[in-house]
Amino acid sequence: MRVVVAPDSFKGSASATAVAEAMARGVRAVFPEAEIRTVPIADGGEGTVEALVTATGGRTIEAAATGPLGEPVRARWGVLGDGATAVVETAAASGLPLVPPGRRDPRLATSRGTGELLRAALEAGFRKVVLGIGGSATNDGGAGLARALGIRFLDAAGEELPEGGAALVRLARVDVSGADPRLEGLELLVACDVDNPLTGPRGASAVYGPQKGATPAMVAELDRALARFAEVAERATGRDVARLPGAGAAGGLGAGLLLFTPARLRPGVGVVLEAVGFEALLRGASLVLTGEGRTDAQTAMGKAPAGVAAAARRHGVPVICLSGGLGEGADEMLALGVDALAGIVPGPMPLEEAMRHAPSLVEAAAARACRLVRVGMRVAGG
Repeated sequence: MRVVVAPDSFKGSASATAVAEAMARGVRAVFPEAEIRTVPIADGGEGTVEALVTATGGRTIEAAATGPLGEPVRARWGVLGDGATAVVETAAASGLPLVPPGRRDPRLATSRGTGELLRAALEAGFRKVVLGIGGSATNDGGAGLARALGIRFLDAAGEELPEGGAALVRLARVDVSGADPRLEGLELLVACDVDNPLTGPRGASAVYGPQKGATPAMVAELDRALARFAEVAERATGRDVARLPGAGAAGGLGAGLLLFTPARLRPGVGVVLEAVGFEALLRGASLVLTGEGRTDAQTAMGKAPAGVAAAARRHGVPVICLSGGLGEGADEMLALGVDALAGIVPGPMPLEEAMRHAPSLVEAAAARACRLVRVGMRVAGG
């Protein structure tokens, strides 16, 4: 019996690696002879570097970077097991958790640190990079990232604009003459788990700005700034990207990547599953366990368990999804290839306690699920 264990992280509680190891312990308690393949995964957000490095036997590299509010941070990027592919995640240098709740202001936050990590990969000689852009604190259209790669954003007087999305309303000219020449020929796969355009009611500012500390007035200000950014950047690059799906991801970082780099935006979990060779792992598998911190209607829109389920369905492998919590719309996953859903908490429990004990709860839930699988096997066997 081969069991593939492929969960996402339980955000704020346990990494994808820790969850995968806990699930494997639960499986082993019931099926001690099973061949278990653990494949921690992600969909482009926090944990993408760890998941890919762990799954492929790669390594991580620590680098200095500029944090969302301009302060220095230490961030990690990775090299996959093939030795030829670098992996970078926005959350490591420009992520929302790097900004204390009382200081969150997407008008000022910059994506420069993400650009610095990408530049570090270029300086190390990598010509293929996977970039996960979930979990950002920013709303600057990727201008910060572009600055780290040599692109300048100027006002009407020819002066450099300050960092942050709000300043882009004064953008008069984009100077791309100093763009890093190593971008030419780069294969840049961007793992993106949303399809929002850059501006408007479904744009970066309106949909994700409030999560990053934006008031309604700030949302309107940032939306105007991104519209100006798109207009001026199109004149400089000849690229009209504002309405493309994914342009609004990570505060418009999707748009910036499309404007100033050879990026290809793809569904995040698809990029990750391809990088770890997930389809090959499913051949001959008897069962897949996946999961995440909370499964609800958003999961079915392209989150990690949905991608795992879709791949497993193609191979006819049953899937059980174990989650920290099941919200409204979770049952939509049953139509996408998940055969059973279960929460890991066995009874009433404060959220803080559940998060603190997530690995042990996951392990116990995996064992319960496998006992039910064993019952089914006995029934099927007559």
